[in-house]
Amino acid sequence: MAENIDKLIINSPYHEPEKHWFYEREKRNFFIKKGRRPAGYVMATPKSKAFDDPGIFVEIELVNKIRPRVKAWREAGYPGITGITKRLLAHWQDPEERKDRRFFFCQIEAIETLIWLTEAPAAEKVGIDIEGDGGVFQRWCSKMATGSGKTIIMSMIIAWNFLNKVTHPTDARFSKYVLVVAPGLTVKSRLQVLHPPNEQNYYEEFNSTTIPS
Repeated sequence: MAENIDKLIINSPYHEPEKHWFYEREKRNFFIKKGRRPAGYVMATPKSKAFDDPGIFVEIELVNKIRPRVKAWREAGYPGITGITKRLLAHWQDPEERKDRRFFFCQIEAIETLIWLTEAPAAEKVGIDIEGDGGVFQRWCSKMATGSGKTIIMSMIIAWNFLNKVTHPTDARFSKYVLVVAPGLTVKSRLQVLHPPNEQNYYEEFNSTTIPS
C-alpha cells in the first residue's frame, strides 16, 4: 500500500539501515520496504521526453556484492587484520571514546570496506573483481553522499596507513605518503584539516588516532 512521506528519515545514522522508502515506478507511489536500499542510480528512460519521467534504476552490482561480504567479515571479528588496525577499529567504535564525536554507520562502513579490500584474507574476496586502468597504482573509489563526512574518512584512511606503516615499515600494503587532490582552491583550503600541524586538524578534533596500548 502506498504511503505519504510524512517522515523522510526513518533510520538511525549510527546503525545499518533496516528499511527504506521504495519508489514503485510503474505506479509512481512510495512505500516503506524492509531491508537496506540496494546501491544504484537512476537514469533517464531512453527516448523519453516526459517532464515527469520516473527513470530507470540501475543497480551497482559490485557494491551490492561487497556489502554483505564486509558485513559478514565485521561480524566475524575482522579476521586477517593487523593489531594496529584492530585497535583503530575498536577505538573508532568505542562508545566511551565517541560520546561527543560518534561516527556514522556509513563512515565506519566506508573505512571498513577499504580495510577489507587491503587486509582481509584472499578467500574473503573470491569473485570480487575491481578492474583497474592498467596504471602502476591501484585505485579504488569510495562514494559517499554530501554531508556524510568524507573529509573525516580521509583522515581515518591516512591514520590507518601511517600507523600501520610505522609499525610494519616493510609491509607494502601501507603507505607513508599521501597525495590529496582537490578540485579547486576552496576545497583545498577546507582540506587543510588533514595536515597534522594544522591547529584544527581532524586527528585531534575527532580523536581518530589516539589508540590505547
